[in-house]
Amino acid sequence: MTAFGERLDAAVSARGPLCPGIDPHPELMKAWGLTVDTDGLRAFCDICVEAFADFAIVKPQVAFFEAYGSAGFAVLEDTIAALRGAGVLVLADAKRGDIGSTMAAYAAAWAGESPLAADAVTASPYLGFGSLQPLLDTAVANGRGVFVLAATSNPEGIGLQGAMAGHVTVAQSIVDAVAEANRVAHREANPAAHDGHPVGPFGVVVGATVPDPPDLHALGGPVLVPGVGAQGGRPEALGGLGGARRVLPAVSREVLRAGPGVADVRTAAERLRDQVAYLA
Repeated sequence: MTAFGERLDAAVSARGPLCPGIDPHPELMKAWGLTVDTDGLRAFCDICVEAFADFAIVKPQVAFFEAYGSAGFAVLEDTIAALRGAGVLVLADAKRGDIGSTMAAYAAAWAGESPLAADAVTASPYLGFGSLQPLLDTAVANGRGVFVLAATSNPEGIGLQGAMAGHVTVAQSIVDAVAEANRVAHREANPAAHDGHPVGPFGVVVGATVPDPPDLHALGGPVLVPGVGAQGGRPEALGGLGGARRVLPAVSREVLRAGPGVADVRTAAERLRDQVAYLA
């Protein structure tokens, strides 16, 4: 499989940088006139797949599928397959993070060869960045990507992520660790190359409403930016985000509340995609 960074670059160049989310929240399902069960879940996802079929990358929120047990995971597997069948990259928002053999098992599920494996997955580094190594290794081996939580926009994260770790914040230390992982991945894939690094397989998550985002100049990978739209992040304010070279604004509620019509959801997403086209 072609490396994730290369696939992402091609997809964003052709389809724009917006990353719509599939968040089948029970209240949203009710607002769409759907039943809050696996039948409603499947109908919700079918609408989203059709609406987002010409976008570069789409982010299903795994928690809303887990709530239905094995039947929910079956819908997620089908949704991933349908999106990829339409040429859409899939970012599973699973936020996995653990140690040792447990992390290796998560890696096999989300970045290996399982039916749940997507083009990329989100991960939490707060058991120590080194605990993610099994996931990073599995992702590279399978041409997949990992987006590591760095500076999230929720107020509970500020105390931890803004705390100092030596001379930098914890969030910056995560960005720096991801940057080094990208450099290692590039050297191993291109041992004779020195310049012109492609977009790496590892990115970070930085909220659109974070007041002081980390420096992203050396990251070498993509930046997922949730919080655009309903959470207060402004599309026009993302261009200078810490020196990032590939910014992926993520939006869910701002688009999904336009449903349940496929055309209405698509139009809402396209409107936002046009607003962030300058990031492509």
